[in-house]
Amino acid sequence: MMNNFQTLTIKKIKERLASGDLSARELVLHYQEEIKKKDLELNAYREVFSDAFDVAEEIDKKIKRGDAPRALEGVPFAIKDNILIKGKFIGASSKILEGYRASYGAIVIKKLKAEGAIFLGRTNMDEFAMGSSTENSAYGVTKNPYDTTRVAGGSSGGSAAAVGVGMAHAALGSDTGGSIREPASFCGVVGVKPTYGAVSRSGLIAMASSLDQIGPIAKTVEDAEIIFNVIKGKDALDSTSADRELQTTNYKLQTKVVGVPKEYFSLTSGGKQGLNEDVAKKIFEAVDLLKARGFEIKEVSLPYSKYALAAYYIIMPAEVSANLSRFDGVRYGLREEGKNLLEVYLKTRAKGFGPEVRRRIILGAYVLSAGYYDAYYARAQKVRYLIRKDFENEFKNVDLLLTPTAPDVAFKIGEKTADPLSMYLEDIFTVPINLVGVPAISVPFGFVNKEGRDLPVGVQLIAPWFCENRLFEVGKILEGK
Repeated sequence: MMNNFQTLTIKKIKERLASGDLSARELVLHYQEEIKKKDLELNAYREVFSDAFDVAEEIDKKIKRGDAPRALEGVPFAIKDNILIKGKFIGASSKILEGYRASYGAIVIKKLKAEGAIFLGRTNMDEFAMGSSTENSAYGVTKNPYDTTRVAGGSSGGSAAAVGVGMAHAALGSDTGGSIREPASFCGVVGVKPTYGAVSRSGLIAMASSLDQIGPIAKTVEDAEIIFNVIKGKDALDSTSADRELQTTNYKLQTKVVGVPKEYFSLTSGGKQGLNEDVAKKIFEAVDLLKARGFEIKEVSLPYSKYALAAYYIIMPAEVSANLSRFDGVRYGLREEGKNLLEVYLKTRAKGFGPEVRRRIILGAYVLSAGYYDAYYARAQKVRYLIRKDFENEFKNVDLLLTPTAPDVAFKIGEKTADPLSMYLEDIFTVPINLVGVPAISVPFGFVNKEGRDLPVGVQLIAPWFCENRLFEVGKILEGK
C-alpha cells in the first residue's frame, strides 16, 4: 500500500502497525527524511535523536511477537527543549544550559515511553519559554511553514512548526500564557493547554510555576485527546497535580450552550482594534457552524479580562525571577570564571541569558522588592482572583467559551522585536486562561489571505476546570468531524 503519511492518525498508525502494513522503522525513516529536507530552512529542531531507529526496531519486534499495540505505539514525537528526557541534552534554547544533559526524565516523557511513543528530537523555542514568536531562541528563529518570512509563534514554535509541516506526527509543548495555543494557531495544528494540575510538571524547566502546563500539539483533535489521556493524572513528584478522574472518551455534552465573551471582540491597544477584521470573520463563521449543529450561542461578559495582560506581566516575571535564580554557573550548564563567587554569578548570567530573559528577571525582581510588592504583585494577585470569579460566574450558564486564539495570523519575522509591548499583546486572548487555570484548545479553522499567502486561523475553546472532554467534543465539530 502507498503511504500517505499526512493522512495518518494515531488510530490509523496503530491499525497499520498491527496489520503489518506499516513498520515503526518506516515511520521514523519518513519523518527523518522530512526533517533533512525541510528543517534547514525552518529551524524547528534543536537536535534530532540518533536512537529513534533503535526504539522503532524494538517496537517492530514486539508487534511481530503478537503484542497488542499500546496507545501511542510507534507514534513519532517532537519534544520541546524544556521537557527533560533522561540522558539527552536539554537547554530551553538558552546558552546558559548549553551542554547540559538531563539527569532524570519528565513524568510526561515516562508516560509517553510506556505507551510506545518514539522521540525524534527536541524542538526550538523562545529562551526559557519567554516569548510569542520563537525569535528569542539563542539558536535562531523558527520560521512558519506556510510563509517562511513569518514567525511560527511561541514559545512552542518549534513543536508547532514540526507538526504543521510534517516533520513529526505529534509534539509536546508547554503553555504559560498561550505558548501552545498561539503557535498551534499560526501553524495550522491543534494545541491543548490542560487544566492547571491535570498534567504533571515534574521534569519541565520552570518558567512561572503557577501558570505553566505541558500539553499536546497534534494534527487532529482526536490525536490530541489520545495524547492527553496518556499524559494526564496525579503525580507524587508534583504537589500541584490533581487527583481527579478525567474521562474524555465517549463523553457527550448534556446541554449545548457556548458563550462568546463580548470583551474579546472589543479589546483595544493604543486606540486600535486588537482583533484583525478577517480573523474576526472566521471566528463568527465558527459560531455559525455551532449554531447550525444545534448549539445555543450566548453573549457573555468577562469584565476583568481587560486587566489580564497587565496582571500576567507582573505575576509571570515575579515567578521567573525566582525560578531562574538557580541558573548561576555553579550547579550546571555554562560557567564563566571570576575572582569571587559574585563575579562568577554576574559573568555567567550576563553571557548565558538573552535580552528578553534578563528583561523579565529585572522586572520580576522589581515587583517583588520591598516597597513595591503590595503595589504591584499583591494587587495583581487580587486582579487574578477577580478574573477567576468572572469565569466561575459565566460557567454557571454556559458549557464552553469560544474566542479567537490570537488577534491576527502569524506576523513577519522582526516585525515586533523592537517593541516588547507589541509582542506581549499577542497573548491578549490566551493569558486569562493561564491566570485562572482552566483548560483551552486551539483548533484550526480555515485561512486568511495576507499579502498573497493563505495563513491559518485558530479558534479557541475554553472549558471549566477539568472539563477537557468538552473541548475535545466541540473541537471535533469545528474541524469537521
